[in-house]
Amino acid sequence: MLIDTSTSRPGTQTPNSAAARRHDDAPETAELFARLAVLEDGPEREAVRDELVTAWLPMAHRIAGRFRDRGESVEDLRQVAALGLVKAIDRFDPERGAFESYAVPTITGEVKRHFRDRMWALRVPRRVQELRNKVRVARRELTQTPGSPEPTVAALAAHTGLTEDEVNCGLEALESFSTLSLDAELSGDDGYSLADTLGAPDTSYDVVIDRESAKEGLRRLPERERAILYMRFFEDMTQSRIADQLGISQMHVSRLISRSCARIRAEVMGHSGRKGGGRGSSAA
Repeated sequence: MLIDTSTSRPGTQTPNSAAARRHDDAPETAELFARLAVLEDGPEREAVRDELVTAWLPMAHRIAGRFRDRGESVEDLRQVAALGLVKAIDRFDPERGAFESYAVPTITGEVKRHFRDRMWALRVPRRVQELRNKVRVARRELTQTPGSPEPTVAALAAHTGLTEDEVNCGLEALESFSTLSLDAELSGDDGYSLADTLGAPDTSYDVVIDRESAKEGLRRLPERERAILYMRFFEDMTQSRIADQLGISQMHVSRLISRSCARIRAEVMGHSGRKGGGRGSSAA
């Protein structure tokens, strides 16, 4: 049965303790819980259970209200809190104390799990979420006075007992609760989207890798062939100029370049286990 919500809390309490109660959404339902504990599964038990849910639902809604303005609708939060209430009713043992003392942390935990598991666009470690919550609460407490400046990292660290690195981690998490589409336009940059700020693959890294791979092969070449490759690929000299400088024919220079590059390429491919062609000549 439903009792007026202005009555005392569940369990036996003195008039003084009932008067000291801060909320009026904790009805006296000890008799209902006692009945629920002895009933077998069936329509009667379901009816008693539904009556308990209805009686304690205002308390669940109050707890859900603590989490408003955090990116989730109040109605959804109330549904999550109601689920936590049902779990608390099903698991509660009347012989272990008052229902409210058991239900409040159960419902609160259910709502917090909802935020942790469903609201983050990306799954982050629980430690980072806890740092975010500590920093968020500290910022709110330090800016309660109108006109208060935005607290510094040092002030937040002193207020929370965290290190400045931990505060910075929490601040980053505050800005990372949700994701943006790559097509989202950047504020102040007409026509530019988030995708425009992303980098592109740099082919120069491939050249560096190829040159490092070719170093050993270059060292093992005869001195004249190393000199020819240096003049051709690093000083950008033509084969004719190289031939004139060394006093040999341009055809000979061409054959030496081809043979040296093929040798280096074969060593590189054999060492790395790769097959097929490559950029041995350009890397040299």
